[in-house]
Amino acid sequence: MSEEAVMPHLRLDPDDVGDQDAESLLQAIKSDLRYEEVIHGCLNCGVCSGSCPSHRFFDYSPRIVVQTVLSGDAQAVKDMMDEYIWACAQCYTCAMRCPFHNSPGGLVMIMREVAVWRGMEAVHRLLKPYGRVLLKVLSIGNQLTPDMIQPDFFPDWGPKIPWSSTDLAIKRKAIPVYTLQVTTSAWRVSPETSYELYTIYEETGVFRLIEQIDPNLYEVVSDMVEDLRDMVESTR
Repeated sequence: MSEEAVMPHLRLDPDDVGDQDAESLLQAIKSDLRYEEVIHGCLNCGVCSGSCPSHRFFDYSPRIVVQTVLSGDAQAVKDMMDEYIWACAQCYTCAMRCPFHNSPGGLVMIMREVAVWRGMEAVHRLLKPYGRVLLKVLSIGNQLTPDMIQPDFFPDWGPKIPWSSTDLAIKRKAIPVYTLQVTTSAWRVSPETSYELYTIYEETGVFRLIEQIDPNLYEVVSDMVEDLRDMVESTR
C-alpha cells in the first residue's frame, strides 16, 4: 500500500507537500477523490449547523465551511483551515441531516488532511496537546489507555475520576475478557501486531508525516520501533 493509495491528494504532485499557497490548498481539497462524494451542492438551509453539537458551543458552522469552499475564495478557505475547522467533532450528524446528502464533516476531514500534509502552522499548534494520544496510537494502536485516566489530565470529568484512577490493575482483572486485563493499553497488543502496524505506518508515509509535525515525538517513536523490530526479528 503506497502513500498515494492512502492519501489521494498526494497523487497530484508529491512536491506540493509543504506548499501553503491558498490556491494550491483549495486545489488539493477539490482534487481529493472523496470531494465529489461529500459535496453535491448546497441549499444553504442551515440544517447541518442546526444539528451540529460544535455549533452549539463554538464559533463553528458546517454550513459556512461548505459555502466558503464552494465560493472558491481560496484565501478564506486557507484562513478557515488555520483554526475554524478544528472545532468540528467529526460526529457526522451534519451528513445524516443534510437534505442534499452532503457531508460537511467529510469535507472537514479532507481539509484537515491537506493542512497536515502541507505542514500548516495550525497543525503544530492544535495537535500539540494530543502528543500522548499520538504516541499511544503509533506504538500500540490504542488511543486512550486506562493509566491515562488521571484527575490532572481530565479535571472536567467530574468527582469520580479519582476513584476510577486508583487500583487500576485490580479493577481491570474484574473484566471477564482476558485481553482487556491490562492498564497500559486498551487491550493486549502482541509484538507481531505492533511490527505489522509499524510497517503500515512506514509504507504509507505516516512516520514521515509525524517527523514533519513533531520531530521530538518522531524521535521517541523511532527508538521504540527500532527496539521492537530487533526483538521480533531475533525470534524469527
